[in-house]
Amino acid sequence: MIRSDEQNAITRRDLLRTGAISAAALVFGAESALAQDAQQRRQRGQGQGQRRGPYAPFRMGIQSYSLRHFKLDEALAKTQQLGLRNWEAYPAHIPQTDDPAKIKEMLDKLRASNVRLRSWGVVGFDADEAKTRKVLDFAKAMNVAVVSADPSPESFPVLDKVLEQYPDIFIAIHNHGPGHRYDKITDVTKAIQGHHERIGACVDTGHYLRSGEDPVAAVKAFGKRTYGVHLKDVKDKTKFTEVGKGDLKVADLLKEIREHQYRQIIALEYEEYPENPISYIEECLAATREAIKKIAPPAPQ
Repeated sequence: MIRSDEQNAITRRDLLRTGAISAAALVFGAESALAQDAQQRRQRGQGQGQRRGPYAPFRMGIQSYSLRHFKLDEALAKTQQLGLRNWEAYPAHIPQTDDPAKIKEMLDKLRASNVRLRSWGVVGFDADEAKTRKVLDFAKAMNVAVVSADPSPESFPVLDKVLEQYPDIFIAIHNHGPGHRYDKITDVTKAIQGHHERIGACVDTGHYLRSGEDPVAAVKAFGKRTYGVHLKDVKDKTKFTEVGKGDLKVADLLKEIREHQYRQIIALEYEEYPENPISYIEECLAATREAIKKIAPPAPQ
């Protein structure tokens, strides 16, 4: 016969044991749910179609040259005002340095502004291996995936070599328009032929229009070696204007980008009115959203 005090003790032990088991089940269940959620988020991140928001399935951003009149802090604030979270920074905003304190300061400012630095440039490369490594070391420290570049012909053997030590960095050759060594689509295709697969193209749509080239054909030619896009519009090969007001076939461009499962940012770059560009940039973004609607169903909010 069990005494009442023993029965109470057993009851308390059973309750504690049951509670511990239940707590463990909750913990393991929560961990399992978190693991499943993380896996789903990774899977969503592997394709464009699962991105959310008004620019889905694309990763929209801005080339900070569009905000070149402003210092870093104000340029980041205006990026927030525009509702954008992705930057390709030009070097006046994010200058190259090997000073850890300065790197941390810039990263902290980006993080506080909820802006992700995904690309950086345009920067030059030559045959100097040590200088090339410094550029890529800086890009790595800043968590940059793509360096928009103007590489000299002599730089390619060096880039082929050093990119093996920087597996997360891509080089995107930027076309600068008429008279430049990367003026035409064929200039870039010839340059990258036979070289490291992570050397590809940054398609500046405005400069290709200035050169009499079709930006849609450029993306088609470079395919999955399209590592950057500078979205801008030009009228009659001479006049920079707002996206949708020039000769750029915006919806066709976006459709071609999507066809090649482009994963980097589309960086809007607006050349005009540097002292007061925001209303014009907003117009460009609105035109981009309208073009997206033409080729993709509305994204879940």
